[in-house]
Amino acid sequence: MQIHFTASPPAEIRLRARIANQGASLAGIDQALVDGAAAARFTGRVGQVFEGFTSEGGTLRRIALAGAGEPTAGERRLNLERAGAGLTAKYLVSGETAMVLDLGGAGLSADDAAAVLLGLRLRGWRHDKYRTKLAADKRPSLATIHVTGAPDGTEAAWEREAALAKGVEFTRVLVAEPANVIYPASFVAACEEAFAGTGVEITVLGEAEMEALGMGALIGVGKGSERESKLLTIRWNGGAANDKPTVFVGKGVTFDTGGISLKPPPGMEDMKWDMGGAGAVAGAMLALAGRKAKANVIGVMGLVENMPDGKAQRPGDIVTTMSGQTVEVLNTDAEGRLVLCDALHWAQEQYDAARIVDLATLTGAMIIALGNEHGGMFANDDTLADQLTAAGKATGDKLWRMPLGPNYDKLIDSPIADIKNVGPREAGSITAAQFLQRFIKNGTPWAHLDIAGMVWANKPGHSWDKGATGYGVRLLDQFVRDVVEQ
Repeated sequence: MQIHFTASPPAEIRLRARIANQGASLAGIDQALVDGAAAARFTGRVGQVFEGFTSEGGTLRRIALAGAGEPTAGERRLNLERAGAGLTAKYLVSGETAMVLDLGGAGLSADDAAAVLLGLRLRGWRHDKYRTKLAADKRPSLATIHVTGAPDGTEAAWEREAALAKGVEFTRVLVAEPANVIYPASFVAACEEAFAGTGVEITVLGEAEMEALGMGALIGVGKGSERESKLLTIRWNGGAANDKPTVFVGKGVTFDTGGISLKPPPGMEDMKWDMGGAGAVAGAMLALAGRKAKANVIGVMGLVENMPDGKAQRPGDIVTTMSGQTVEVLNTDAEGRLVLCDALHWAQEQYDAARIVDLATLTGAMIIALGNEHGGMFANDDTLADQLTAAGKATGDKLWRMPLGPNYDKLIDSPIADIKNVGPREAGSITAAQFLQRFIKNGTPWAHLDIAGMVWANKPGHSWDKGATGYGVRLLDQFVRDVVEQ
């Protein structure tokens, strides 16, 4: 969706829209429309969209009002995003190709105006490339937004948010594509194309390099696949030369059959998004590079495909991780932690990290615990946990902190190896986090985000349609803004 700033939008555009705060005056709008809005009980509440029609010089105009809620509400930024997204949701397939959005009269700052535009753009993303018989009235038509009345500084604020939107959209593409399109090598190729000219450093390790490093856990997961596993690193050096980097690590299982511990067939098609953690890291890195973040940030993504095959690892196998710790693999469907443990250890060996945050669609138990409202967070550092929680609240990528502790840790002790890769049925998400914590070096602030319930949505949300949500990109970007760029 193209967004243009103008003082004089094309007169032929029929669709005009305004943002309305709750209880605000609708001065400057035709009285009949004001009366119509009142009759329709439009009050400017968040999520409300009112449409009316008027004639100007013989041309029929569609006039839309989008509610932004109370101007002093604590979630002001998110409310404004929802106002913009509400306009897109209503008019994306309306047959209108362009909209004039008047941002004057609502008392918006430049950042407020950019929030409206961010919601408007993000809600317009869809993945229709394989739908060859989509009915005409179901195809997106709205392609251009002409913005008028924008407060001073809006264009600069939008340039920053547009980079963020691009990162979210990139993650959505990676997550939405099927596993015959996105697999370890093609994930790498997609990133190399997307990051061309951004100034990042990209390195890729193949299986031979990882085997030489002793990454028996990560390599073991991909043994049953014909697709070679990869370890992808994207480095953005935008901060001071002596600043330690912040490291984001993502689980990138591009398809997860469960391996020999085969998943039930119903719903297995969803496992194309088991690389949602790596997708979020890639999108966040694209956003940071796109807006030239003043921070040193490194994204590390372990990319594998978990398939059953005569070469696949078996339940009961023991693998040796890069750290030297041995793992008894009781369930080959608990594979994400095997990928992450080697990626985490490698990242700590390679970089002197200020902090590490890993993201993974790790456990179904997290969906049982938190549903699709929050990602689960486990952390060894209270300050880091509070910072991530705040970033989640600011962006709508919400997190809920879960416990860690020695009694949970005992549940993954193995009688014949250092660790077993699953504990008992209870506390499944916690024992998965405890597994990862065993690979974090003492003194390194670390948080694990289990986002299994968040990367895919079965119904539209405030800034996404059904399907890939792009969860995690905005969270990580806001964390960098709040903490790293200070």
